Amino acid sequence: MALNQQQLAAIEKIITEETGLRQGQISNTVNLLQEGATVPFIARYRKEQTGELDEVQIRTIEERLAYFTELEARRQTILASIDEQGKLTPELQARIEATRQKTELEDLYLPYKPKRRTKATIAKERGLEPLADLMAAQELTSGSALEAAAPFVDHEKEVPTPETALEGAGHILAERLADDADCRAMVRRLTWEQGVMVTKVASDKKEQVTKFEMYYDYQEPLKEIPSHRMLAMRRGEKEEVLRLSLQVPQAEILAGLKHRLIKGESVFKPWLESVAEDAYKRLIATSIEVELRLQAKDLADEAAIAIFAKNLKNLLLAPPAGGRRVLGIDPGLRTGSKLAAVDQTGRFLEHVTIYPHTGAGRVDQARADLLRLVEAHGIEMIAIGNGTAGREMELFTKETLAKAGKHLPVVMVSEAGASIYSASEIAREEFPELDLTVRGAISIARRLQDPLAELVKVDPKSIGVGQYQHDVNQAMLKKSLDEVVESGVNYVGVDLNTASWALLSYVAGVGPALGKAIARHRDENGPFSSRKGLLKVSRFGAKAFEQAAGFLRIRGGKHPLDNSAVHPERYPLVEQMAKDLGVSLEELAKTPALAEKIDLKKYVSDQVGLPTLRDILEELKKPGRDPRQQFQTADFRDDIREISDLQEGMILQGVVTNVTAFGAFVDIGVHQDGLVHVSHLANRFIKDPNDAVQVGQVVKVKVLSADPQRKRIALSIKESEPGGAAVRKAASPAAQPKQEPKSTTGGLDLSALKKSGFRVRS
Repeated sequence: MALNQQQLAAIEKIITEETGLRQGQISNTVNLLQEGATVPFIARYRKEQTGELDEVQIRTIEERLAYFTELEARRQTILASIDEQGKLTPELQARIEATRQKTELEDLYLPYKPKRRTKATIAKERGLEPLADLMAAQELTSGSALEAAAPFVDHEKEVPTPETALEGAGHILAERLADDADCRAMVRRLTWEQGVMVTKVASDKKEQVTKFEMYYDYQEPLKEIPSHRMLAMRRGEKEEVLRLSLQVPQAEILAGLKHRLIKGESVFKPWLESVAEDAYKRLIATSIEVELRLQAKDLADEAAIAIFAKNLKNLLLAPPAGGRRVLGIDPGLRTGSKLAAVDQTGRFLEHVTIYPHTGAGRVDQARADLLRLVEAHGIEMIAIGNGTAGREMELFTKETLAKAGKHLPVVMVSEAGASIYSASEIAREEFPELDLTVRGAISIARRLQDPLAELVKVDPKSIGVGQYQHDVNQAMLKKSLDEVVESGVNYVGVDLNTASWALLSYVAGVGPALGKAIARHRDENGPFSSRKGLLKVSRFGAKAFEQAAGFLRIRGGKHPLDNSAVHPERYPLVEQMAKDLGVSLEELAKTPALAEKIDLKKYVSDQVGLPTLRDILEELKKPGRDPRQQFQTADFRDDIREISDLQEGMILQGVVTNVTAFGAFVDIGVHQDGLVHVSHLANRFIKDPNDAVQVGQVVKVKVLSADPQRKRIALSIKESEPGGAAVRKAASPAAQPKQEPKSTTGGLDLSALKKSGFRVRS
């Protein structure tokens, strides 16, 4: 719906009230969004207009604008419908125009909404509406209800008795009561505030042991059920293990309905009491229960998706190894381990399959093949998938390198989603001639080089950091995760000449079609030498260039600022800064110390304010620097490889692999992650586990229990050290990492790798 200025102004006023932001911030942001600007672009390059709003705030404005636009479209449809019926009063119109909630709007429309043939419409057809009006007026205090209903007896209209007439009139009144917006609001409020969700095991599942055992006989206030329990209950119901029901304060609800319907004493009072009960039990209760169960589900979805989004963000922004030659290994037992070498740009070089675990006769050949690949391609790092046979392959690789006198870091990499990528359209386009498992080994190698660039090729739901991701609203999930990926990609920036079309598609203003067009142009014409070259790409216009250019990098390009986050629209400004300093633009871009001499106030104008100038200055101080942190890795014990190796009380290092509403899962070097319940995350109350730990964070844990048969490990962070939790809080993206002493192993900072959740053997 296209909003007029009056409607838009009203919506902006509401959003201003909701957010507490200034009117100008809201108006300018809305204008930018309506002009087709992307959220990352607005947040980064239009700070003056928005008052330096961040992406979260801008997306909130975007979401509320969409909500109220839809609300307004529905409002106009409803007003037109009621007006066509000749029933639109000034009072009703004012109330409809004042509402800000879709639920309230639909409640107001309910009495006028076209209905299927109901008991009330049948009663009206039989001429009983005047009797219903008489009952509603409640002015008759003498005689009896049956006497009052006697004139409405009509055998031809199938009203044989006064009782039948009263029953039919009651149906009309029951529908009126059920359609009353205030009554529905009252029932909805009481049901939500006092309703209790009750779960019982299905009769044919009573003797079975399932993952839903705690819900076999369970109840909890509806509004208090946390996300993970609500989703678990619903999954149990879907799998026909559980039966869910909602206990409501029926007596209080009926009392409220009767109070609204019955004005005083009349001959119809007993009948009106029955009307109230009929309205609730037949017409209101089920719809409100369904509505509130869906509301609870929506809230659970939002919470679960928020957790997923936080985890995905931390995973995507994991530190990259950078431009190093990597040997990726997809480990296997019977089918062998697939080895794939890639160069520093991720270009595939060679692959081989080895069989180090299928018999002594093949071990020597396996060692020879591994060493040959290492030597032939100048391999600097080895990445091993952490799935089946991962630990065995790690030991084999470590021993092979040691015997050969080579000291290369061996890094365990999560292979979650690698198989999904291997069979994807993107993988088939990249490597049409290669086997699926070889593609997986390449993906593992590239994931070590740059997690973000590789993970964008995989459906986020397959990465393994979600909570009930298949149970939540899939459209909402996709939207949220796409936003996270978009935010991460644009935060880091993308190398225009090496990025896949999948990675390019997440750059602001690009999308899949233009991403493929850029990659195709690059293949046909060679690497881009400048950002302006994008304008030669088919269908890549000025608007797309405006949105995307600042997030795309060209290393060694013609223009010295093309490898920075400085937007091309500000190149003349930086050129003026260089001129004022008496140096060339090239010298300014390569000499961070020169930036300290720039007086920003000198360059403030109507077009450029201090927020943009500060960003430019920061870019000049660290030209082309990746904003992500350095590698970190946990120090896993070599003697701990299986759950059976664990003993109660052990203090171990681990890596957070997933954060949920009820705690965090930690990899401690065995095939099964352990659970740190939220109560064991810290020596303080933790409501949101993300406040204590993050995916990829290194933590110290104490083993509370280990059950090899059930494959369950209970861990504690708060008990890992006397006096408090031993958690090293992950640094924010903007924080500057502390420089660690560097290893002499090929120039790679192994100590940094050891902090990030990667297992390294040299």
